[in-house]
Amino acid sequence: MAQSSDSWGRVDETGTVFVRTADGERSVGQFPDATAEEALAYFEHKFVELAGQVTLLEQRVKRGAPASEVAKSVEALKAQVEGANAVGDLASLQSRLDALHGAVAELSAQQEAEHRASIEAAVAERTALVTEAEALAAQDPSKVQWKQTGIRVDELFAAWQLQQKTGPRLPKTEGNELWKRFRAARATIETQRRAFFAEMDSVHKDARTRKQELIARAEALADKGAEGIPAYRLLIEEWKGAGRSGKKSDDALWAKFKAAGDTLYAAKSERDAKDEIEFGANLQAKLELLTEAEKLTELDDKDAAREQLRNIQERWEAIGKVPRDKVRSVEDRLRKVESGIKKLEEAHWKQNDPEKKARSEGMVSQLESAIAKLEQELSEATSKGESSKAAELEEALKARRAWLAAIG
Repeated sequence: MAQSSDSWGRVDETGTVFVRTADGERSVGQFPDATAEEALAYFEHKFVELAGQVTLLEQRVKRGAPASEVAKSVEALKAQVEGANAVGDLASLQSRLDALHGAVAELSAQQEAEHRASIEAAVAERTALVTEAEALAAQDPSKVQWKQTGIRVDELFAAWQLQQKTGPRLPKTEGNELWKRFRAARATIETQRRAFFAEMDSVHKDARTRKQELIARAEALADKGAEGIPAYRLLIEEWKGAGRSGKKSDDALWAKFKAAGDTLYAAKSERDAKDEIEFGANLQAKLELLTEAEKLTELDDKDAAREQLRNIQERWEAIGKVPRDKVRSVEDRLRKVESGIKKLEEAHWKQNDPEKKARSEGMVSQLESAIAKLEQELSEATSKGESSKAAELEEALKARRAWLAAIG
């Protein structure tokens, strides 16, 4: 077999392949039944495979592979390269692996820092979930919107599970403490929710019972027809204070309660329609009487006004009933006329009160005497030239004449 060699190895006459190192040559093996070139190429290919593994490891380090895994791979490759049956620059592979060993230390420190940061972030995220859950648990149960709160608690729990599944593993003590708080908050919320709805169910049940009683009382008014409406209106006020029994139940109960009222109002509408037909002519007759009566307030003769009013009242009663919805309006107009006649009589009485008239006439007589006396005294004072006294007498005379004019 002919010898063959390159810069990193050679093949001797026996077919043995050697690799050149810094310490000299080292036999790496034989490749039977092959030419020297083929034997050398075989062991060179072994070197290429080792170099490929080193390159792959270098790429893993650049991508941030776990430092512990890289360290194991570096040690394993160094052992392989050290006694490798391969032809090539084995020293350069050892140098590259030594460099990787240093890079692993840096990578380990970096990953440790990143791991600590991820743990801190995870703790902060779960603490935020716990804090919000505890805030929800601390609310006044009577003021909580339980549907929205229930949805939010489910969202918080789902976020917790997702972090538990995909996030970093927390230190046992800290993780257990956070979970204990979160679980306690959820349990408190659930206990409060159950208590709230249990109380609400009780309140709804009481309201439902009360409203069913009101429905029974409303339906019992049906035989009274329109006359039952005042009592039904009182039941409406009771209904308003009966509380809620739940939307679906309330709607159904109100429909029955309203139906009972509709029966009464339907009876009223039927009665009013009959009254309109039966008493419509009476209404027209009374409206004509009112037109006649309202003119009486313009009379000065109170006796004539009273007599005509009495006649109108008798005719009014003889006419009979008017439709119910018109009773108040026509009665009010007649009361107004009666009030006007009464005022006319009161005014006449005031003017003709015997006692008042007697008092007035006596006062007139006294004033006339006083005026005559003052006039006499004024004449005498004037003739004597007593101007000051005359002025006083004139003032007194003026006051007496004004008083006389007021009561005369």
